[in-house]
Amino acid sequence: MDNTDATLTQIRRGVHEILVESDLRAKLETGRRLRVKAGFDPTAPDLHLGHTVLLNKLRQFQDLGHECLFLIGDFTGMIGDPTGKNVTRQPLTRDAVIENARTYEEQIYKVLAPEKTLVVFNSSWMNEFGAAEMVQLAARYTVARMLERDDFHRRHATGQPIAIHEFLYPLIQGYDSVALRADVELGGTDQKFNLLVGRELQKDFGQSPQVVMTMPILEGLDGVQKMSKSLGNYIGISESPEDMFGKLMSVSDDLMWRYFDLLSFRDPADIAALRRDVTEGLNPRDAKFQLGEEIVSRFHDAAAGRRARDEFIARFQQGAMPENIPETRLTAEAPSLQLAVVLKSVGMAASTSEARRTIRAGGVRVDGARVTDEGFDLPVGRSYLIQKGKRHFSRVSIERAG
Repeated sequence: MDNTDATLTQIRRGVHEILVESDLRAKLETGRRLRVKAGFDPTAPDLHLGHTVLLNKLRQFQDLGHECLFLIGDFTGMIGDPTGKNVTRQPLTRDAVIENARTYEEQIYKVLAPEKTLVVFNSSWMNEFGAAEMVQLAARYTVARMLERDDFHRRHATGQPIAIHEFLYPLIQGYDSVALRADVELGGTDQKFNLLVGRELQKDFGQSPQVVMTMPILEGLDGVQKMSKSLGNYIGISESPEDMFGKLMSVSDDLMWRYFDLLSFRDPADIAALRRDVTEGLNPRDAKFQLGEEIVSRFHDAAAGRRARDEFIARFQQGAMPENIPETRLTAEAPSLQLAVVLKSVGMAASTSEARRTIRAGGVRVDGARVTDEGFDLPVGRSYLIQKGKRHFSRVSIERAG
């Protein structure tokens, strides 16, 4: 296997699709340092493990000697990415974009190498665009081609409104690749259309078209919807070791393997061997311990990973956690239920007032993390491991009513 083949084998790991792989091979064979771009709209202040699926691939390119272009879409963030939306998405305010962008810059170096990372903001060139330039850019794509995008097509077919500014989003994201002369662009599978727009616009501007690489989207703790802070099913990369480990331990045994595949740096053969061990009788909890310790160690340090594991075992396993934890399914009309209401509903408190007192006193943990806010909400659409005191446990699934 020559060097290019070996490099491609590394790059392919965890990637959903490469368009076009022969183009990527040709770029690698030039021996030059490639410009690898990934864009992030600063829609929320925290990065989570779902983001790291893509960030880890960027880091891999850095380790192979290439340059990472971490694009913060402060301009496109004020448009609002319509990807996957059934309604027009509300744009962010300028102040919110700036604040979220600042926290992104603070967090990305938990994954990326600072000396090989160029952080850029697309307002740098888009603020220079006048009305004439924007019209000229819009003239490069047709409405018919825009309606090929699944979400636009679906909304058009069902009579849902599509605002004109939403068509500008993929065009501007595509133009970012022109402005940066990107060789490769990474994005989630839901971004495929937008990434291909960049490839086509580069051709129009006389540039070598970028290679498009789509990455799988990581499901959140509920195992259904993609990881998202707004859905409450996320693990933030800046969370405490204890909270991070506790949340990882709360994922289902099936979802654990998805997390191993997309988040672990272990050799795939090692993961396959671990999976065989579980099939042959190893407790899935023990495999989950390994996943939790690896992830916590990556975003904190090895000592923190070991400590989070040991504390979890001491709290939940050494005679404290029963073998058969009662399970309860609750429904809610609202997007969330207050923890105090849940405690009363599952019989952990005689009243919501008693539940709030217990929470204030620090006697309740959710997924291993202590909660002291008596108004704490649990979003619907996922399950939680709730502990009251040392010996009372309940696994609660909260579903949307109807």
